[in-house]
Amino acid sequence: MSNEVSNPFDNELLEFVVLVNALQQHSLWPIFKTIPQGWQSVFGPTDRDNCLDYIEMNWTDIRPQSPSSLSNGS
Repeated sequence: MSNEVSNPFDNELLEFVVLVNALQQHSLWPIFKTIPQGWQSVFGPTDRDNCLDYIEMNWTDIRPQSPSSLSNGS
């Protein structure tokens, strides 16, 4: 059996960024993967734990924001 991590999102040896989309949802993202359309990098690159700490501190309401609340500044 191998100790190798097959899911890059679980690999603590990689560097990551934090992405945010238009609905203010956050995502941990490995730096070697292309950022998906509609998302932008807002933190990193750094280690996985720092990115997870950033998400925990900055994404306090995990419900997606509605497009109308974003345009009204609510």
